[in-house]
Amino acid sequence: MAFKTRITELLEIEHPIVQGGMQGVGYAELASAVSNAGGLGTLTALTQPSPEALREEIERCRSMTDKPFAVNITVLPTILPPDYAGYAKAAIDGGVKIFETAGTQQVREIWEMAKPHGIKILHKCTAVRHALSAERHGCDVISIDGFECAGHPGEDDIPGLILIPSAADKVKIPMLASGGFGDGRGLVAALALGAEGINMGTRFCATKEAPIHDNVKAKYIENDERGTNLIFRKFKNTARVGKNEVSDEVVEISARPDSTFEDIRHLVAGAVGRELLQTGDLSKGIFWAGMVQGLIHDVPTCQELIDRIMGEAEEIVKGRFGRMLG
Repeated sequence: MAFKTRITELLEIEHPIVQGGMQGVGYAELASAVSNAGGLGTLTALTQPSPEALREEIERCRSMTDKPFAVNITVLPTILPPDYAGYAKAAIDGGVKIFETAGTQQVREIWEMAKPHGIKILHKCTAVRHALSAERHGCDVISIDGFECAGHPGEDDIPGLILIPSAADKVKIPMLASGGFGDGRGLVAALALGAEGINMGTRFCATKEAPIHDNVKAKYIENDERGTNLIFRKFKNTARVGKNEVSDEVVEISARPDSTFEDIRHLVAGAVGRELLQTGDLSKGIFWAGMVQGLIHDVPTCQELIDRIMGEAEEIVKGRFGRMLG
């Protein structure tokens, strides 16, 4: 049984499952494995040290799959911004036909660069109002991120069960549901709520092909649905990360009335986070993780994971629901 939706048709993929771009994780090994399994894999542009390095990673990914894959470009507020336009040009020159974007309004410059080349824009949002704005500006797909998600869930704290159908009621372009998805039950629920596919990040981190240390993958299994911390709340830049000693310390320091970002900078720096992913030393820093950790119990290949999700979804629709309608 195939689930054909506007997402599978627009992105030319077999299954309505997208691997979100993740800093330090979205390399060719993972992206190609997801695409080869029938989903949409995604390279993370800013994981590469330069636009030229991204060009090489695109070619490396293309040597590993002949299926569509995307490039993620996330525009973040920073004092010394990277060469976003350079990364976008590298992806355009590399023939990439799908961009996943997120971040500040500056991301519209990326859209303007991409659209003349027929590139599909998949934009990640955490609020219905942002989704409608992206639709007005010509985006092709919305990925709506519920409060359960890893990374930055926004400041509204609206969980997917409400956010997804609220967005589906107003957004006319195809929509992916993101945040808290990891199995066939989630896929069927997302489709029932009005989405046309799912975007998974944390669940794909716990796969054989994810280029991160086995200790980190084991932590995803060890943590349950309570195994995350919300950090940066007092700085209005909320982030959901995996629960470990370091993120516990960040929460404790941040709770002090006189604390500033400088008090936690050394704990949350990107360099120490990358070191954690590569060495598996969980005392080094923080790592991104969503509430979906409570549904992660193994480390399959991407093929095994996607096949399982689709099999579970088919059993629910044709089996369980069929019997209920009986």
